[in-house]
Amino acid sequence: MENISELSVMLNGFIKGNKLRLTCFVKILISMCLVKTINLAEIAIGMQGKAKQASRYRSLQRFFEQVVFNYDVIARGILNWFFGEGKLYLAMDRTNWKWGKKGINILVLSVIYNSAAIPIFWKVLNKEGCTSPTERMDIVQRFIDIFGVERIAGLIADREFVGKEWFRLLVHNKIPFFIRIKDNTIATRKNGKKRKVKQLFKSLKRGEKRIIAEESTIFNRDLYITGARSLAGDLMVVVSNVKSEDAIEIYLKRWQIETLFGYLKSKGFRFEDTHMTDGEKIEKVMALLSIGFCWALKTGEWRNENREKIKLKKHKRPEKSIFRHGLDFLREAIFKMPRKRKLFKICVRLFFVPPNFHIGKVASGGVL
Repeated sequence: MENISELSVMLNGFIKGNKLRLTCFVKILISMCLVKTINLAEIAIGMQGKAKQASRYRSLQRFFEQVVFNYDVIARGILNWFFGEGKLYLAMDRTNWKWGKKGINILVLSVIYNSAAIPIFWKVLNKEGCTSPTERMDIVQRFIDIFGVERIAGLIADREFVGKEWFRLLVHNKIPFFIRIKDNTIATRKNGKKRKVKQLFKSLKRGEKRIIAEESTIFNRDLYITGARSLAGDLMVVVSNVKSEDAIEIYLKRWQIETLFGYLKSKGFRFEDTHMTDGEKIEKVMALLSIGFCWALKTGEWRNENREKIKLKKHKRPEKSIFRHGLDFLREAIFKMPRKRKLFKICVRLFFVPPNFHIGKVASGGVL
């Protein structure tokens, strides 16, 4: 079909191989959005073609065994798709689950974007549990090698991502960071006294925030400490190698990567439904999910601005996310293809449109 061919042109370069492999890649992407899962048996049902379902399923298996993704090209494409020039906040976290006795453990580096986090690099870990400083730095270095350290406004991470060697690497590479620490972490003040950080904020009232004016030594690094107590009384302590009055607010952007994992899993493409356990194949699946997530997000933005606003509930919260708004539109367009080809054409044209570029509003199913 014409629109599938157009989408193939836009995705050319994301994978290595011939035209047939690229066409298969596009069909997988479309089917994944349609059936809302990465499970290959379900994708085979949703794929177009004259071949029998069993044959389509074997083709999918061969695709993930043989295809080679250009991950750096994908990263550049995604960043150009959503961002212009300027600094970016990066969020680091892990997602993990088990398939049978096999544990799947993925380290993800994402870029904060509005109310979402865009996955940019990922690494399947051949182990369970936490990451090492070297594994973390390797994935950050991939970003630096392509986009430069000057584009990093700050690296955001949770309490798992702390330690002497990790903080040394970040400081050495001049990467600003905003990382939460446990409230029983020991801080050495300028007067030489050692105290648990929770003692520094003992008098902090609910709803209040306090910035320690001078640096304290934590994990062998002189860092700035900010604490905030929630309305429920919970204490949050964030350390940074740069002085900022907004350290807590910056750190809270980290929640967007948790939202991302929800979209990739139960609220979107059901990542955990894959039966693959091989690390290399899982990384290929993650590339497909990342592109599909970005497509749905971009479609949701366009739909919300040009066609149908997301309704607000009585408490003024949106009834669904921009991602879901876009995925619903994508699925409708795929369902109605080719009878209403223009609907799908709109979705295709949203691929890799630069920020602030105006496509046009829609009337009678076409682009004005």
